[in-house]
Amino acid sequence: AIDSLPSSCASIPGPSISTMSKSLVSKFMPLFNRVLVQRVAVETKTASGILLPESAQKALNQGTVVAVGPGGRAPDGTKLPMEIKVGDDVLLPEYGGQKVKLGDDEYTLYQDVDLLGIMSK
Repeated sequence: AIDSLPSSCASIPGPSISTMSKSLVSKFMPLFNRVLVQRVAVETKTASGILLPESAQKALNQGTVVAVGPGGRAPDGTKLPMEIKVGDDVLLPEYGGQKVKLGDDEYTLYQDVDLLGIMSK
């Protein structure tokens, strides 16, 4: 099927992988009081330029909120609004959350009560 494409189609560039990942994230809407977070990248180099082995790298417990659900419900049925919004830098628990892969990027899905706090900018 690919061989039957005209040669003019072969030169049309497709979307980049990071563009595809952002597109998938923009289409993803967490349910209830869930929050989709992208963790901060781990430093692989020291300030002086020495490469750190994987065993010496520390996982950072910080991330950026990329998607937020509409909010939960109280026992009486009233809607509880979300206090976290897209773009907030948050402090994450050491364990927990559900890993989600959208495109080539990995995200973690938390309930809003599992997040430890919002970092001021």
